[in-house]
Amino acid sequence: MWGIVPAAGNGTRIQPLAFSKELLPVGSRYDGTTERPRAVSEYLVERMIRGGVRKICFVISPGKSDILEYFGGGIGPAEIAYVVQPQPAGLCDAIFRAVPLVHPDESVVVGLPDTIWYPEDGITALGDDALSFLLFPVEHPQLFDAVVSDAAGIVREIQVKASAPQSAWIWGAFKMPGTILHALHRLWLARERRDEYFGTLVNAYIAAGGLARGVRAGRAYVDVGTLHGYREAMLLLSASPVEQGVGPDAPIPIPRRFERLRVAGQV
Repeated sequence: MWGIVPAAGNGTRIQPLAFSKELLPVGSRYDGTTERPRAVSEYLVERMIRGGVRKICFVISPGKSDILEYFGGGIGPAEIAYVVQPQPAGLCDAIFRAVPLVHPDESVVVGLPDTIWYPEDGITALGDDALSFLLFPVEHPQLFDAVVSDAAGIVREIQVKASAPQSAWIWGAFKMPGTILHALHRLWLARERRDEYFGTLVNAYIAAGGLARGVRAGRAYVDVGTLHGYREAMLLLSASPVEQGVGPDAPIPIPRRFERLRVAGQV
């Protein structure tokens, strides 16, 4: 299974930094018995590996060689490849840069490298037969892509940064068969590459008869791409096993603030 990590953005919301925003130190990890700072993108990579990903493609801009130097050719059981997005042209363009690497018979997971979310094994809740979104409840869905789905979990619409979204659930990652990735790529080309956001392309895919599912398995989600989000991430991680000094496989209690969001997000 492939994991695609779109990491070519400029990160203007949290600049200036002396490095790529995907390497922003957030929380920590253990290297043997030594505790070390952890790059924010490591959280997504870890979650992809827990979900069964064994090949990861980072989509980077020409100036982000520090990501290549940081991750090298692999991490744990996963091999890593890199492709270049010459200039920022939106999420769709970034994702489809990886299309030549993915065989139609392989599955694909896509996530955002400047986010932290729980549960860590959330990707395992997604099916293998359709485009499936891992959904999270958030306090301000208008800042994200809100996913409107029916009682059976069938996605009816993705409302991209809508001022008054009809759902408090947003997507944080998604999974699909390689055949669907290639079909979406063809649709994007047929629409003359005008879709910058993945949500608008999915709406066109659904309108053409495509199936997408939303899985409300997420408990907490933070976008670390802003200073406010960075502070929220530190709050979320304050209850992590590393901070508590217990084993890496211990269950992570979610702070009360995020647990209230989970309950409030049942709409």
